[in-house]
Amino acid sequence: MANNNGSSNQLVVPQASAALDQMKYEVAQELGISLPQDGYYGNITTKDAGSIGGSITRKLVQIAEQSLAGRV
Repeated sequence: MANNNGSSNQLVVPQASAALDQMKYEVAQELGISLPQDGYYGNITTKDAGSIGGSITRKLVQIAEQSLAGRV
């Protein structure tokens, strides 16, 4: 099952798609980056896209570490 944006990445838990999408918008807002609501990201700079992706990855790793430590 591919994501809606044409990516070939597959989610291990497909039900997490909505939560990850929400996280993307929250992170972009925290970074002051405006994301288009129509789903077309062709006008987003590579730097901005990388910043969003990197921040999401850091948050997901932090959540996983806390979960493994039994703190969630």
